Order: sequence, then structure tokens, then C-alpha cells
Amino acid sequence: MQFEVWAPQAGRVTLRCDDVTHALERDPERAGWWRGEAEAREGSRYGFALDDGRVLPDPRSRRQPDGPDGLSAVVDHERYAWRAKWQGRPLPGAVLYELHVGTYTPEGTLDAAAGRLGHLAELGVTHVQLMPLCPFPGTHGWGYEGVSLWAVHEPYGGPEALKRFVDRAHELGLGVVLDVVHNHFGPSGNYLPVFGPYLTDTHHTPWGAAVNLDAPGSDEVRAYLIGSALAWLRDYRIDGLRLDAVHALVDTRALHFLEELSTAVDDLAAETGRPLFLVAESDLNDPRLITSRTEGGLGLHAQWNDDFHHALHTTLTGESQGYYADFARASLGGLAKTLTGGWFHDGSYSSFRQRHHGRPLDRTRVAGHRLLGYGQTHDQVGNRAQGDRLSALVSPGLAACAAALILTAPFTPMLFMGEEWAAGTPWQFFTDHTDPELADAVRRGRRREFAAHGWKEEDVPDPQDPATRDRSCLDWSEPEREPHARVLAWYRQLLALRHGQPDLTDPDLADTRVAYDEELRWLAFRRGDVLVAVNLASEPAVLPLGVPHARVLAAWEPVEAPGADGAVRLPGESAVVLAQD
Repeated sequence: MQFEVWAPQAGRVTLRCDDVTHALERDPERAGWWRGEAEAREGSRYGFALDDGRVLPDPRSRRQPDGPDGLSAVVDHERYAWRAKWQGRPLPGAVLYELHVGTYTPEGTLDAAAGRLGHLAELGVTHVQLMPLCPFPGTHGWGYEGVSLWAVHEPYGGPEALKRFVDRAHELGLGVVLDVVHNHFGPSGNYLPVFGPYLTDTHHTPWGAAVNLDAPGSDEVRAYLIGSALAWLRDYRIDGLRLDAVHALVDTRALHFLEELSTAVDDLAAETGRPLFLVAESDLNDPRLITSRTEGGLGLHAQWNDDFHHALHTTLTGESQGYYADFARASLGGLAKTLTGGWFHDGSYSSFRQRHHGRPLDRTRVAGHRLLGYGQTHDQVGNRAQGDRLSALVSPGLAACAAALILTAPFTPMLFMGEEWAAGTPWQFFTDHTDPELADAVRRGRRREFAAHGWKEEDVPDPQDPATRDRSCLDWSEPEREPHARVLAWYRQLLALRHGQPDLTDPDLADTRVAYDEELRWLAFRRGDVLVAVNLASEPAVLPLGVPHARVLAAWEPVEAPGADGAVRLPGESAVVLAQD
């Protein structure tokens, strides 16, 4: 079997495979690369030693059976016999469901999660978005401090379990999206800097030195990240990738890393005949991210829309701290702006940033599905002091209004696991660092952060306490009992409408019309012949919408069809979806 590794600064490289040592030779055709042959089979343990140092795992390891610090293991991807005949599922018309494997079930494994995929198929979502799966120290964590970007966290089940999960999802008609982290590497178990200049001090990020995308040696670093991305899509038949915090990918080269990545993914899609897509997390509000390469953009297929979330959250909760301050002055107006213009900050002044932020979207060129709309995410729930969900902050009626807005808006909707039944379990920040100093630093940092906002230390869950993760696991008995069952039925009804009403998946952002009353706290918008209205006040309201010939498609509380005056009489804290005849 051929082994190879990039180690440009090494004077000698040896391979240790199944307790046998082999000297590698320089590759005459690729600068900095070493290669050699060795007897190996599925599961063979191996690693590389540079200049007679410690044997380290392969930077391109496909499996880490003993965690990030252990030896790598050979994986033969051809051994798995795929069951599903899968042609792919594109992003337009999709509904995503963000899922954390370690808390989706008490078992916290990919196989256990696969056993619950039938629930999602019945719910009406189209794609499962898995939070990061790369190995990290310990058993439980969010996954954003992973290393070995080609491998699957062993406590989740490793490579074979991921294939079984994807296969089962595809059998049920569900696509799979994977969250990948290219903007930093985990602080523990990361040996990449020993092998080469994977990091650079030329730029700095919140995690320290930046990933090297434009300094000397960056060609190979970019190839490493792109190779990892393509491996998920090819070897595991993943349908799309969510790119974490792309605003932290500092790249001054003329050909931006994201453009190079999107080109490679589009080429793979053409090669495989499956639709593949990239969704960015970005706070830049820069339309060039999701503008096609032929029009001078970077060619990503979609991005998260935090402005919609912030406007919706502020409108529902009244919270105005931090970045919510920008949306609190006229929250319904801000929500209306996002529904029609995509972003709230489109070059406007941000009091939170103390500068102008963003630039306008051209609604005639950018399709609505290129923005993801959501009311909850792992960040927006888990980064609260106690991990409280939206359903713990607002009444059931207001939560139902949020669902109606998210699932009928002109964006690609995304749900966070358990949201569909107003889960009573929190989703808290938890870690399992094996380094005592790092564990203590994270614990103290978390408590210090929230102490600045008035929280008592004892009220902030200890991330290292196993009980914090356990509290965050979904309770699968909830959907079968009230009030959760009613909420689940509401989500299923709204999702059925989204799939059944072509106007609700129309990509034309410019076709959305919005009316609202800031003082009376109601908002309505129209997409083609479908009209959605929410009354966020506690008292009933009469909405003068001028729709005398409309029928009720769905309502949280009983609502009569509009009379001859075209007004909609809506109970307090309630939502209705109408169809214009």
C-alpha cells in the first residue's frame, strides 16, 4: 500500500505501520512530499515520525480509533456496500434540520441517530445538517474543536457508522449536510503545525494564528482543506457542506479560497451527477459570497441569515442586549426589512459594531433560497448562559408565530433539533477536554463571560460536568404528549403547506410584500397567492389586509375566513396562513 505525507521542513520521515518501521523517500515530483510502500490492510495502525521524533497520526487520517492523540488506521472506502439508490436532493426547495449527534439521542451515536430519522422524514424536512464530526478529545462536545479533518469522531461510531447514517437518510429521501470547520484547528490533539506551515502569524483570528491560506506553503494547506471537503462529499455521499465562520478565513490572494473550493465542489457535482452545495456561515452581509463566479462572486450556494434571526428573536422576546440592540428600536420594521430585502444591515449603521455594515442584495439576481432563515441554531441556543430554547422564553402562541414565519418566509428554512415539538430540554455548552488546564480555562472563561452580564457563577452550567451534556439530550417521550404534540402537528402542517404551495418555494425575493403595525404588533406578508399573518399582541386584532376572497390553509387558533371587508380577525399570539382565491 502507498503511504504519503507532506512534511516540507523535515530532513527524515519514517512510517510506523503495524509495528514495522519504514523509511520514506522524497517525492521527486512534489516538493515537500514523502512517500513509500508498506504492507497494510483495513484497520492497520500507522503514523509518521519526523526527524526521529514521536510517531504522530497522519494529517489525512481517515480514522482515529484511539482519539486525536493515537495512531491512525487504514480505511478502505470501497468495502462498504451502499444500499440506497440516490440521485441527490438540491438546495432549492429544501428545509434543513440541524442535528448534534451527541445529544440527538441519549446514546449519542450515529447509529442511534439513524434510528430516529423516520421522525424527520414524517416531519417534512428534506436535509439533515450534522454538526461537526471530526475527532476531538474526550467523548462529548460540540465538535468545533476537531482535528483530523478527514476522520469521524470514534465515540460517534467512526467511518462505517457515518456511512450507515447517510445510507439510511437517503433511503428515507433525506439529504445530508455536514458542518465543517476550516477557520481554525482544535487546541488539543492538533499536530498539523509539526508537519508544515498549516498556520500563519501573518493574520490572527479569535482562535489565535490563522489557517494559512495566503502565506508561504499555503498551496498545500488549501489543497488539504479542499481535499477534505471533497472526501466527505465523495466517500460518504454527503450532499452539502456548511462552512463554519467563513468571515474568519483570511485570504488576500486574488483567487480566494472559497472560490477555489466552490469550483472544486461544482466540478465534483458534474462528475458524480449529484447536486452538491456549500452553505456559509458569515456575518459579513456581503452578497459576493453567494453570487455566481461568472458574475464576479465566490460562487457559494447559500449562507446563514443571522439578520432574520436577530430581528425575529428581538420581536418575540424584547431582548435588546449585544447585537440585538440594532434590531430593538423598531423590531417589526426590522423583520419586514429582512423579509423583503434579505438583510437588515445592507450598508446601514450598526450601533453594536459602531460602524456601517453590509451592502445591499440585488433581489433581482439573488434567489431567496440562497439565504437560510431560522429562529434557533446551536449558536443562538447553546451560547445563552443556560442554553434556553425559544420555547422557554416566549408563550406557545408566540413560538407558533415564529414557526409560521420561518416556514413560509422566502428563505430556505432551517430548524434546530427538538424545535419542532418545543422541546423542554435545554441545549447547553458542554465540553470534555482531557487536558485539565484547558478544561479549567474553558470553565472559568465561560463563567467570566456571563458574570459580565449579571449571572451568578453557580447559575452558569459547568461545561465539563457530564450532567451538562446529559441535560441537553432530547427527551423522545415529549412528542407523544401535550403540549409538545400540538406543536409537532403545527410544524408538520406548515411543512406540508410549504411543499404543497408552489408560491412558498418561489425563489423571487422581490415578490414578497409586507404590511405591519409596530404599535399593534401584527405583521403580514404575501407570496403570490399565499398570505401569512401573525398577531404578536396578547389581545385579538383586526388586520385590514384587503383579502375578501381567501380561505384558511392553517391556523394556530381557530380563525374564520375574511369577510366582505377583506379583514382578518386574528386571536392574540396567533398565526394564520391564507390562500387567495
